[in-house]
Order: sequence, then structure tokens, then C-alpha cells
Amino acid sequence: MRTVKCVKLGKEAPGLERAPFPGALGKRILDEVSAEGWELWLEHQKMLMNEYRIDLSDKSSRQILKQQCEQFFWGPGSSAPPDFVPERK
Repeated sequence: MRTVKCVKLGKEAPGLERAPFPGALGKRILDEVSAEGWELWLEHQKMLMNEYRIDLSDKSSRQILKQQCEQFFWGPGSSAPPDFVPERK
């Protein structure tokens, strides 16, 4: 199993087995994001898709998610919508 220095977790952790999508961003994620960090993104992405009603068949919506992904890992973070209330567990 390969490990990466995860940009999100700030530690060495098991990496993804393959790039989550093609292109430079997919390669960067493969090289710098752990499997655990990617799971955090998937949960955040799910929330964004539900709250903003993102349609993945729309190219501009996919672009928004890519930008949010870059912010989540390498920027100031991707925040929840202003009126988002997390589900209590």
C-alpha cells in the first residue's frame, strides 16, 4: 500500500489507489491526498451537492465542484452554505 503526505490531514497516510478523475487535478489529488482525506471531501461534496442542488450533468456545476475541491485541499477551505445546519448524530 502506498502512502502520501496528506495535505488535508498533515500526516503520512494510505493514499488512493488511482486518480479520482482525469487531468492535472486528479493527478495532484492522487499524489497529495490520502484515502481518509478524500473521504472527508466526498462527505463535504455530498453536502455541497445537496445544499446547492448541483447537477453533475451540467459542465459549469462540475467546474464549481472542482474549484471547491481545490479550496478544500489547498486553499482556505470550502465552507458550507450560510444557512446550512449539520445533521445531529
